[in-house]
Amino acid sequence: MGKAKNIGLIGLGMVAGVAASFQFSAHAQKEVGSPLPLDELRQLADVYGLIKTDYVEPVEDKKLLSEAIGGMVASLDPHSVYLDQKAFKEMKEAVQGKFVGVGIEVASEDGYVKIVAPIEDSPAHKAGIKSGDLITRIDNVPVRNMSIDEAIKRMRGKAGTKVTLTIARRGEDRPWVVPVLRQEITVASVKGKMVEPGYAWLRVSQFQENTVEELAKKAKALYAENPDIKGLVLDLRNDPGGLLPSAVGVSAAFLPQPEQLIVSTKGQLPDSNHQFYGRREFYSQRGADPLAGLPAGLKTVPMVVLVNGGSASASEIVAGALQDYKRAIIMGSQTFGKGSVQTLRQLSADTAVKLTTARYYTPKGRPIQATGIAPDMRVDETADGDALAVLRVREADLQRHLAGENEKPPAAKDQKEVLEAQQRALAQLKDRKPLDYGSKDDFQLAQAINHFKGQPVQLARSEPEALKPAAPKALPGAEQKPAEIKAPAKK
Repeated sequence: MGKAKNIGLIGLGMVAGVAASFQFSAHAQKEVGSPLPLDELRQLADVYGLIKTDYVEPVEDKKLLSEAIGGMVASLDPHSVYLDQKAFKEMKEAVQGKFVGVGIEVASEDGYVKIVAPIEDSPAHKAGIKSGDLITRIDNVPVRNMSIDEAIKRMRGKAGTKVTLTIARRGEDRPWVVPVLRQEITVASVKGKMVEPGYAWLRVSQFQENTVEELAKKAKALYAENPDIKGLVLDLRNDPGGLLPSAVGVSAAFLPQPEQLIVSTKGQLPDSNHQFYGRREFYSQRGADPLAGLPAGLKTVPMVVLVNGGSASASEIVAGALQDYKRAIIMGSQTFGKGSVQTLRQLSADTAVKLTTARYYTPKGRPIQATGIAPDMRVDETADGDALAVLRVREADLQRHLAGENEKPPAAKDQKEVLEAQQRALAQLKDRKPLDYGSKDDFQLAQAINHFKGQPVQLARSEPEALKPAAPKALPGAEQKPAEIKAPAKK
């Protein structure tokens, strides 16, 4: 049970916020292992004194110290942040899946705020904000070199109030201004339905406190509706992550053995090195076991997991575990690559530091950080290709990102060719409506159903060179061909 105490949060898409990842620590703060750099600390004290005496107007001590802490932590990597009283309160609210904001996951790039992904059905999503957009102003205040935490604070507010965002989009001549109405956003964690007789679709949009319970309830309802399910699609596209126990529980729901390793962590400190198994103590420590009484077929039904560049952290843990055990075929495009652990160290009753302390590894020891999960079947978002591929932001694109163990230096790119590709993509996307996951127009879902039926699967036309796997993987029960993949019909 000692290890279970360290179960925490990963990849949580916060209010207007960062695809963050947390792990609550049960350990006291460690003593500093090396002598303090006295000269640098004197310089810090000197600068502090100069601001107090010489700055054009008085500055509160609390503001100076808070900003100093925030800047020091934020300089480490995109996911380490200082949480002041307000931010800490908002973080605790967000893990419950309810928050007030515009509904975007963001990261910092070149001093601006970059959209990782809009949350489904959020005000930002409805306003037409897309992955890859840059926020250059918030209520006409420039965000250049503004901390990501400060930008998030400015986008937060009371429900029903308006925030005006200035958006720059690659390929567009000038930025555009969009007013967005803040609202309380309740993220529906699990959706599900029978796509057609015999084939089920389960979507996890975010890993929250009740995700395992919701998934079990939805799975039971689907099997009650159709006891002879021949194929099940687990949809993790654009799922930014969430709670680690939920990722463990969702994985355990489909794996046949409860003792199987789901994910491990490795870091500098001994208390950062852990293994998480599909046992109840790793995904639920209150009430009845949410996975008790699951339909037996859920452990053996043929599965496809849909992923894309917006599938991050907890999503990658689930996809990696199911791929390692050959429990499911992973279909779609390369995932985001958020494979670092953030530990929440409380500094006081209402402030904390979220610090990167470890990396995540799949059951077979594959690192996730900056590389992500490569799909077994690369399938574009639409039949006409994946226009978003050149616009998507991944972990490896973020400034100061924690380097992955297998990460390769990016190949030199012709900027003119890159810009032309982005402009072509924007032209294709200009009049396209947001994809309705699970609908009859969902091309990737249709390809998953084709795979179950043994019908041709239309593979991706192309993939950015940096995302191509070293060698194609052999797929269980499927015959590979250059243009398509066929699988035996399931009866």
